[in-house]
This record gives sequence, C-alpha cells and structure tokens, in this order.
Amino acid sequence: MNLNDRLNALRAQQPGEAPDLLPSTGVEGPSGSVESTAATSAYVPPVGAAGDGSVLAQQQRRREPMRTTPVDPLAEVKEKAAQELFGRIGTRLNDSSLTEEQLHQLARQELAEIVAAEQLALTTAERNRLIDDIGADVLGYGPLEPLLEDDSVSEIMVNRFDQIYVERFGRLQETAFRFTGEPQLRRVIERIVSRVGRRIDESSPLVDARLEDGSRVNAIIPPLAVDGSSLTIRKFAGTPYTVDDLIRFGTLTREVATVLDAAVRAKLNILVSGGTGTGKTTLLNVLSAFIPGDERIVTIEDAVELQLQQDHVVRLESRPPNIEGRGEITIRDLVRNSLRMRPDRIVVGEVRGAESLDMLQAMNTGHEGSISTLHANSPRDAVSRMETLVLMAGMDLPLRAIREQIASAIDVIVQITRHKDGVRRITSVTEVHGMEGDIITLQDAFSFDYTAGYDSEGRLMGRIEPTGVRPRFAERIADHGIALPMSLFQVQYDEILGEIR
Repeated sequence: MNLNDRLNALRAQQPGEAPDLLPSTGVEGPSGSVESTAATSAYVPPVGAAGDGSVLAQQQRRREPMRTTPVDPLAEVKEKAAQELFGRIGTRLNDSSLTEEQLHQLARQELAEIVAAEQLALTTAERNRLIDDIGADVLGYGPLEPLLEDDSVSEIMVNRFDQIYVERFGRLQETAFRFTGEPQLRRVIERIVSRVGRRIDESSPLVDARLEDGSRVNAIIPPLAVDGSSLTIRKFAGTPYTVDDLIRFGTLTREVATVLDAAVRAKLNILVSGGTGTGKTTLLNVLSAFIPGDERIVTIEDAVELQLQQDHVVRLESRPPNIEGRGEITIRDLVRNSLRMRPDRIVVGEVRGAESLDMLQAMNTGHEGSISTLHANSPRDAVSRMETLVLMAGMDLPLRAIREQIASAIDVIVQITRHKDGVRRITSVTEVHGMEGDIITLQDAFSFDYTAGYDSEGRLMGRIEPTGVRPRFAERIADHGIALPMSLFQVQYDEILGEIR
C-alpha cells in the first residue's frame, strides 16, 4: 500500500470528520492532562499512565498498542523532506548574513517544492501544516516547540530522544512528545548552541548555552551520555516575574519584600544562596528591579539569563575556549574588567570559582550594592563555600584574612529553598555581623517557621517570620533616608492565645 492509499484509508476511518493527518490534539499524558502532540511525535504511554493502572489493564495495553498509539502516516515523508532540505540549504543554516526571517522564508520556498514533488493527495491545509512541521524540525526545536510555548512548563528535560519530561508547578511529569530519533535530537542541540557561538561535538561533548529569551540550556552527548544525547532547558518567563508575583507564589511575604527593597536601594551587598533549581536567578532578577534607574549596572554571567528592566545596563558573558583551546574569557576576567567600566552596581549571575576573590575585593573597594548568587544549603554553608572559592584563586591567603574579607564585604545572605510541595520559598534573611575571634558571626532577621507542618494536599503551611532582632543594617538603611517601620522586625503575638504566630 502506497502513502496515498494509507492516507485515504485513514480518512475512511473518520467519516464526517475533517481530516487531521498531522495530529495536534488529543493525547492524555501521564499527568492526566490533555497535551498537544507535535506532528513529529508519537505517544507511547508509559507504564502507570493516566487511566486504569491495574496489571490487567497494563497487559491489555501491551497487547493492543494500536489503540493507544496514534500513527503519523507522513512520518516517512517528513524525514525524507527534512533530509532533502538539509541537502539544499544545509550550508546556509548558519549564514550570519541571513536573518531568521529570511532563513525561514528560504526554507518554506524549498519545502514547498519538495512537498509538491512527492505528489501527495493532501488538502491545502494539510500541505501547509506539513511544511510548518518540517520547518520546525529543521529550523526550530521540533517536538519541543509546543513545550517552549506552554507557560505552565518551567523546565524541559530530554533524557533521550524518546523520553521527555517537564516540570509543571514544581512537579515532574513525563510528556507524550518524542523526537523521531537521535539524529533529530542532535540537530536541535546543534542549532541551539550554534546560535550563541558555542559548539558541541565528540571533542567537546557538553555545553552550556541559552535560547533567545534567556532560557538556560545544558546539553551533553555521547560518549559522555551513555543512553543518547541529553538536553535540559530551564525556561524563563516571557514577562519577568515581579515581587508581587513571588508574593503570590508564596516565595516571600510583603514584609520581607519591603526589607529587601530597602536593602537594595541602600546599596547593601547581597548574596542569594540556594541549591540547584531553587529559583536563585529569578530572585536575583526581582532584587535587581529595586535598583534605581539612574545607576549604571554591569551584569556578568556564564550564559546570559538576567532580564533587567533598567535602561543603563551593560551585559557581559563569558566565553569558552575555541577548538584549539585558546580564547577563553572567564567570569574572573570579566569581573576585573568591569571595575574599569565605572559601574554603580556589579551583578554576577553566579560565583563558582576564583572570581569570588575579585568580587569580594570589589565590594570592599567602593563598589557597594553588588548582588550575586551562590550554591549553598544554608547561610553558614554559603560562608564556608565562599571561603573555599576564594582559596581556588591560588593567592595562598591565610584563612582569617579571607574571613575578614567576607565579613566586611557581604551584608545580607538571602537563603531560598525548594520544598517538597514544589514551591520555592525564602527560608531566611541573614545579616553578616562581623568577626568574633576567627568565626564569622551571623544573625537571622527573618527565618522560616516549619511548625505548622503540611496540609492534606501536601502543601507546606509555614511562613517566614521575623526573629524579633532588629538587624544592624537597618541603621545603614535609615542613613540613606529610607524609613523602615520597626514593626517589620518584631515578633507578632496572638492577642487571644498568647502564642507566637
């Protein structure tokens, strides 16, 4: 049976319905929600998918795979057309003289000729959708396109070409989307990294990159990835989150937001600490929004992610070495260079190496109001890790000198944690007091109260509360003419029960 016969047979099975040979509907994913299936994808329900999860039902699904797996009759044509398109314009895909719009127009013209040569009995709508789907494979992100457009998806994790997970509202879910094979996944990875001047191949099999909207991308390919290429995309919201959004999400309270706003405007040096995926960069974006618009801001990142709303911003991005091992520009190089750029604020996306020493020196030599993030599980761990990072600079400094630098430079540590209910919350706002002997002393101004436990739906009921200690930085804030009510730092008592709320 040729392809046209298969198309006619599929139409005959759906009398009275408009033919939709490139399905974009109707597959129930593992979360029980209806997801849009990309034209290049076929849904293979995993064990334990939504519906009857009994052993008998699972065996029935194995015996009758055709009832649960929609067949794309044009899969062969799509793959063949994609290969033909690569043969025609492959050398122009990375042509810097062509804009994205010109490249898409050229590809559509070529695809129209390729599809017409196949002489398929397709309607105009079907033909246009076929061209769009092939174009998405070659010029876009294939089956990832609908996930990137889905605002409810915060992270996309491709374990291998036939297994794609997403994070929605803090929970992981397997999706119905699939790549047609390893070659298609590799094409998408190479297209992403080539757009930001990075490369990935057997000699350099892992890379950090970003999408046009700032979404963070990490890719790793064989031989390091044993089961096939792996791709992780941490999406950024099209519209940057505001402090009101974080309050609505439960990340922080209005009182904490007021204190952090005042701390940023008073040019306190702030370190945002947290584990992987806890929302440090999102919080850094929100804190940077408090910086007055008349100040010059220099941002330094490994891969550009920050979405600052001010006009006077200079964004710097590090560069990996080329294929010959030369030309690398590190975060430390950029921090040093930024000191000669007359910055009012230096915002480092993340300190993870020897640049921490230069960052501390900048904070201690007149560049106040700097903000950065650090991977650590608590404020005390953040201080210890900062000591370790400074030692990586190879300056052979005594430990006490390093601790004095940290105590003098950093004013506030904001700890953010992702709890098991999926919500990211600020769990402490900690002031760095100074040195007592050889120890850096810390004092919490706000800390998270876990005593309320979890509700019946597994949601954490606690909230961040003031400790009752008025921080010393409140005086520095007052010196800048910013009024902070004393009640923000006072423990609130229930008048009836007399218990600490």
